[in-house]
Amino acid sequence: MIEPATEAVLADVPRAGVEETDEAVARAKAALPAWRALTPGARAQMLRSLADTLAEHHEELAVLEARNAGKAIGDARGEMAMVVDTFRYYSGAPERLLGDTIPVAGGQAFTVREPLGVVGLITPWNFPLTIASWKLAPALAAGNTVVLKPAELTPLTALRFAELAEQAGLPDGVVNVVVGPGRTCGQRLVEHPDVAKIAFTGSTEVGRSIAAGAAASIKRVTLELGGKSANIIFADADLEAAAAAAPLAVFGNAGQDCCARSRILVQESVLERFLELLEPEVKALRVGDPLDESTEMGPLISAEQRESVGSFLNGEAPIAFQGDAPDGPGYWFAPTVLAPVKPGDRVAREEVFGPIAAVLSFSDEAEAVRLANDTIYGLSGSVWSRDGARALRVARGVETGVLSINSNTSVRVTTPFGGFKQSGYGRELGPHALDAYTEVKMIFYATEG
Repeated sequence: MIEPATEAVLADVPRAGVEETDEAVARAKAALPAWRALTPGARAQMLRSLADTLAEHHEELAVLEARNAGKAIGDARGEMAMVVDTFRYYSGAPERLLGDTIPVAGGQAFTVREPLGVVGLITPWNFPLTIASWKLAPALAAGNTVVLKPAELTPLTALRFAELAEQAGLPDGVVNVVVGPGRTCGQRLVEHPDVAKIAFTGSTEVGRSIAAGAAASIKRVTLELGGKSANIIFADADLEAAAAAAPLAVFGNAGQDCCARSRILVQESVLERFLELLEPEVKALRVGDPLDESTEMGPLISAEQRESVGSFLNGEAPIAFQGDAPDGPGYWFAPTVLAPVKPGDRVAREEVFGPIAAVLSFSDEAEAVRLANDTIYGLSGSVWSRDGARALRVARGVETGVLSINSNTSVRVTTPFGGFKQSGYGRELGPHALDAYTEVKMIFYATEG
């Protein structure tokens, strides 16, 4: 593993292949009967114990995540707190997997929720343990056993999580981690006959291949994929607040966020004023050592990612202004604002996954909605306006799974998260996540001879 801030070796991790993946699935399959047979209260207690154990190791996990993924330590601490909160939230789920009673003739019909079985979890490098926890917690709460395949670039917190799960008392085989390439380990999970479901977070391109591969065995699949989200700012908005919030909505985690509001749509009558307010905010962003308490943005994950992001600075759209980034070792990239950007420009169409914001203008509400929807993606977004009715109209009109008004928040443990269109399908977090890890069974009990 290479540390993105230093380009030095952080750790050596053996690379797994098909054989190791099969062994992990076999362990999960063997552990399944006992895990699903636990009483709801016993499974809930184990998840509470796991949450407590994770909380005890919060700082250790945060530093490990910051170093392995190159994220600011403050962000890493917040993410590890969310991991703990996610397990605490879903520790209540085993005792709340409710069914329905349905009136029928000749007896009683009712539904129960059954676990799927062995679930394969394939997770990305941008929020390694956080996104893993969004899948792990509801899957385990519902009575499934899991095989987690973290991204090859950032497996360290997943491996540590497996150790902490064992320390917290989870039975052997319930949680398994396989570190290897997606083209071998990930593909094997998708194809494996004993894997009932794949939950994937990553690129839309890879998501398409997973959906196609899973179709062969009718595997259940949930996909959380790419985004090209719009931050829509109307002339009557609090421009100072919108400009202050916009940078981290794009540049947080060095822009490596599928929820990044990377298209900033500004009503043309206030475009010049908004850019004047945005520039000092961008230039004040602290980019540097992830372990420095004052750092707000760290490096990109790899040299390859830096090259990919840099390809968007090709002169098609002019650079309006940039922030600063360190020199020397590390995959650094200065936060950059491109303006004016035309709707057909590459930076307005493709997911950058780096710290580049594209500013476009619009004339009225109808054009704002049209531009926001002019993308294959539909994951997140924001609307800034003091006109509450218009803000709600636009929020309903934008084709995206998660949207906020006068803020840039996307994700909460207690609310559903997921996308429209080619941003994926299925929902994570909140009560809805359990639907993706259970099957509904109808039972009819005859009461008449």
